[in-house]
Parts: sequence; structure tokens; C-alpha cells
Amino acid sequence: MAYLKLVLTKYFFMRKLLLFLSFFTTLNQFAQKSSFVLHSSRMEEDREITVILPPSYEKDLKKDFPVLVLLDGEYLLDPFQGALSFGAYWNDFPELIIVAVHQNKKGERYTDTQVNETTGLPQNKGGDFFEFIGQELLPELDKKFRISPLRVIAGHDVTAAYINFFLYKEKPLFNGYICLSPELSSGMEKQIPQRLKAITQPIFYYLSTADGDLKKMQKRILELDSTIKSNTSPTLNYKFDNIANATHYSLILYSIPEAIYQLFAIYQPISQNEFTEKIAVLPSGYVDYLINKYDLIEKTLFIKMPIRYSDFKAIEVAIIKNKAYDEMQQLAVLALKTYPKSMLGDYELALMFEKTQNYEKAVKFYKKAYQKEEIGDLTRDMMYNKMEELKNQ
Repeated sequence: MAYLKLVLTKYFFMRKLLLFLSFFTTLNQFAQKSSFVLHSSRMEEDREITVILPPSYEKDLKKDFPVLVLLDGEYLLDPFQGALSFGAYWNDFPELIIVAVHQNKKGERYTDTQVNETTGLPQNKGGDFFEFIGQELLPELDKKFRISPLRVIAGHDVTAAYINFFLYKEKPLFNGYICLSPELSSGMEKQIPQRLKAITQPIFYYLSTADGDLKKMQKRILELDSTIKSNTSPTLNYKFDNIANATHYSLILYSIPEAIYQLFAIYQPISQNEFTEKIAVLPSGYVDYLINKYDLIEKTLFIKMPIRYSDFKAIEVAIIKNKAYDEMQQLAVLALKTYPKSMLGDYELALMFEKTQNYEKAVKFYKKAYQKEEIGDLTRDMMYNKMEELKNQ
């Protein structure tokens, strides 16, 4: 047991160490930042849009990227970019395209978010801005950039409330909403939970408030949270934070990492907590857990990616810990499919035969592994030493 714990700790430590070193060796690779002016025929005015493309955008011209649209872009851009860049370096988040809508040169955020006090719906300039986002900005982004189906929008106070109008559409324009201390419009405490429950596709919703918010505002946000939680849906990924010792504005710096980590929780490599709380406690089905994890990444985040080497090793440790050696063959088949040129698949087969004391076959597959490409901490020296060790068994 102590050995398995040591092995598991080693895998997670080595993964973080390699990523940490990668962080410093790639500091000179900056994301591409540019701005353009988009004329809105609906609003009859120009709007400045800032776009930040991820560092790898030009490296893989066939790859599409999720998009994050920021209202109040002048002051939300930097904290979001910092959190997303840091998380991407540590492989906790995928790379995103960030789009900031400028709204604070002449107080546009207030005219953009005009609503009818009775109906609680956009009116006048507020209605025009709604059409600008859906009919002008998003089509322009689709034309200019390679955008995946994952589209997230974020705002703060009046703009945080406003983004919910995109949720009201029969087919919501976004599948992720980050509402930072929203100044809720009339009826939103009931309408938002109803829409979240009715949506049958995967949807992400983050909501936060702070004790520095106006009490009347905070009361309505707390009511909204309570209603969402009482009307849960299997397709909803929801998180709420009530942040202590924070102001209406400092809340932003607390909320952004919480929101993004919740959004991409399934994307992240298997952590020690996930291993201990979700995998090691399973009586069986460890490989199925791994397959389902990556299927869910593709289904909810629209990201198709190879299974990480470190996640293969985590499942290997779980199999050994629970002596479920019959699952090692399934893991080996998956490894051979994912990394056909590497030694990983043959190594897993060799390990299975070693653990079941079929040393002749174990040596055979360690030899096959020796002839393939090294991967992670699996080396030819390691395969050779295992062959020599088992020859006399």
C-alpha cells in the first residue's frame, strides 16, 4: 500500500514538475492581441472589440477554439486572461479565444443594458445591443476566427444580469454564463431557473455575490441561487459563491478562477483528490471511468483529445491497488489505440502478466515494449531491467 501511494504521488509530482518547467521555457510565447472596430447597423455606431488569440492558434490551422465573450471588456479582460493563461500552462484549461466588448468610454454599459422595468426585458438601446451581439458580433467572429461550439459569456453587475437574456432564447446563443454579482432585472429569480431546467443540452452557469454587495441586490441573488438548486437538471453544471470579506469589485478576482475551474472541471487531468474520492473507491470499472471522462469532455466542452499519459498511469495504479488485473488488458488495448508507436500498451500487458505471475509472457511483452518509443517515465532501460529481473523467476 505504501509503495502504491509513493508511485501515485510520483506520477502527480512529475506531471506538475514537467508543466512547471514548461511554464518557464514558454514565457516568451505570448498570445496574439489585436483590436478592430465593428460597425453596428442595428445600433448605428461603431464598437471597439479586442481579441486575444491563444499562443497555439497559428500552429494548428485545423483546430477550433472555445470562445469567451466579455462584456465590460475594459476591466474584465486582464483578470480573465491572467487566470486562463495560467490554467492553460498547467493543462487545467484548454486554450480559449477571448473577445472583449468595450462599453465604458461614454457609459455605454448603461444604455446597452436598458430594460423595461415592468417586463424586465431589453428595450431601446438594450434591445439593439442584444441584436448586435447575436446578429453582428457572433457572425463576425465566426467569419474571422476558428471557433468551436463552446461559447461562454461573462459580465459584472448590470452586464452580468444582461447576459441572461441570451439564455432566454429557445436556442440559447451561449452554453456558458458567468454572472458576477448581477443586478438582476425584474422576474429573473424565477425565469433563469426555469430556463436552466428546460435546456436539454449541456449548460454551464456560474453565479456569485459578496458581502460587500448592496443587501437588496444580494438578497435577490441568494434567492436565485436557492431556486436554481431546487430545480436541478442533469445537463446543468452549476456553481455559486457567496464571498466573504469582498467588495462588489474585488469579488471579480475571487470569482473568476472559481468559475473557470468549475467550467473545466472535467477537462483537468486526474488529480489526487479525483483519484482518492472517485476512482480508488470503485469496486471495478476503472478503464470505463477513464473512457467516460474523455467522452464527457468531448460531449460537454466539444474538445476531442487523446487520453493523457498521466491519466493512464493513474488508472494503472487504481487497478494494481484493487488487484483488478483483468482490467489491465482493457487498459493496454486503449493505450495501443491512443499511443500506437509508444511502449505504453505493451508495458501494461507485461505488467498484467507480471502481476499474475506469468513471467514468461511478461518478459515477452517487456521485450516488445523495449522496441517501441519511450513515453513519460517509461524508458528502454526500465524495460531491459524488468526483462533481466524476471528471467530467473
